[in-house]
Amino acid sequence: MEIIKIHHPHAYKGDEFPPLAIALGYFDGVHNGHRQVIQTAIEAGKEKGLHTAVMTFDPHPSVILNKEVKHVRQLTPMADKVELLEQMGVDYLFIVHFTKEFAGLSPESFVENYLISLNAKHIVAGFDYTYGHRGKGTMEQLPSYSQGKLTQTIVSKQELDAEKISSTRIRKELLSGNMEETARLLGRRFTVKGHVVDGEKRGRLLGFPTANVEVGPDYYLPGVGVYCVRMLVKGAWHNGICNVGYKPTFHSEKEEKPTVEVHLLDFEDNIYGESICLEWFTRIRDEKKFDGLEALVAQLNQDKKFAIEYFENV
Repeated sequence: MEIIKIHHPHAYKGDEFPPLAIALGYFDGVHNGHRQVIQTAIEAGKEKGLHTAVMTFDPHPSVILNKEVKHVRQLTPMADKVELLEQMGVDYLFIVHFTKEFAGLSPESFVENYLISLNAKHIVAGFDYTYGHRGKGTMEQLPSYSQGKLTQTIVSKQELDAEKISSTRIRKELLSGNMEETARLLGRRFTVKGHVVDGEKRGRLLGFPTANVEVGPDYYLPGVGVYCVRMLVKGAWHNGICNVGYKPTFHSEKEEKPTVEVHLLDFEDNIYGESICLEWFTRIRDEKKFDGLEALVAQLNQDKKFAIEYFENV
């Protein structure tokens, strides 16, 4: 997959790219609804003899258009989005640098300068996709704005259990700790990436050594609680239990953000400083404050037993 980063205004001409079927969207999560849009573009490309492209935007438009928003967490930060799109077999990925100037383009200018000038021939987007200044352009208007130079496919609302599949719905399930529903909507298990950093090292003293994971700042995290997870480290996957929270047994004051601590089952290698990927399976329980270390260790043993039995049946 070839990645083209576009800054406005750009100087690309149509003959610099092969004829393209382009899927349009921000695609945070690359969830089952998004996949339907992208797969439709891939199939249209095959049918019409076109290469396939995806056009997305960076940073998130709300960071530019909303003065109160300084940073936006995502289900799939750009590096993960690139990886998932490549796995789907997309030929080109256009990443448009989102600015106020770009946002101010009229729908006609967007169509001319960001679709036709990139040699687009067929456009695919969801039924509610809009473009141009204040989102005034709709997919129904695309043939008119392109003066017949573009054909299109509008993908209807994608539902699961009679409710739209959306990034908002997935975030709600994720923050509630419902990892099964999150996976069902995404079409895969939720993952985050980060690296192992020094922690408070209490776990080893308790007989439960943990990897303190610093998750990348762009990721959403599941809600506070204890989970069954798998961790990819040093090229291999290992089963474990993960606590997302504030360790109330040891801390009287709540920190600004939760910590992520992973105890790997049957694994004791030194992994400080290693880059890792966490894959989330199911929530075991709430995080809670224990009366003493003995009660905490007893609960950790129960959590470990639960995880061992869970992974035996996955």
